[in-house]
Amino acid sequence: MNESTHSIETPETPETPETAAAAETAETAGSVDPADPAADGIADGVRRSLDPKVIPLQRTIGGIVTGCVSLPLGVAFGLLWAAAGPPPGVVAGLVSVWTVITGGLGWWLYRWPVLHHRYASYAVHPDGIEIRKGVIWRQAISVARSRVQHTDVSQGPLERKYGLGTLGIYTAGTDHAKVSLDGLEHETALRIRDHLLPPAGDDAV
Repeated sequence: MNESTHSIETPETPETPETAAAAETAETAGSVDPADPAADGIADGVRRSLDPKVIPLQRTIGGIVTGCVSLPLGVAFGLLWAAAGPPPGVVAGLVSVWTVITGGLGWWLYRWPVLHHRYASYAVHPDGIEIRKGVIWRQAISVARSRVQHTDVSQGPLERKYGLGTLGIYTAGTDHAKVSLDGLEHETALRIRDHLLPPAGDDAV
């Protein structure tokens, strides 16, 4: 019995710019250098705003402050009225003063977080971080990575509720020896903290 072997040739697909780019992407995927400061995408130099959840957080704090001010003030006015027995006109005046103080304070502390969020931003670079903040007095602070001694991320009870954190940066210089940036998403704050830490074996100067 004679056996015959047949081979089927598959035509090669011509390489196009699209397929070449896809092949290059597949080859380089997973080969990101972990020592690259921008490897995780945080040190890309893009200016970012604070997390929007900082607005309800600060409004909650403002409500607590307003309550702590208005309640003792109301009690003081009540004791004054009970002790001196002022005429109705004086009572109306005291109530008006209490309303103006607590109402004005409450409105300002409700409005302030929006302004704070609008004018606060940051940009993380491979060699440091730049922070801009301030509503009335504006600040632009640049911190070089080479001058960072250590960093930390703190969370108060309310920050933990909203998933936020405050980044603290401690530098070797006398100006801005400590720089704080609040209103960051907690995971973002941790990534910036890890990026700003000096490489192992290097000493900040």
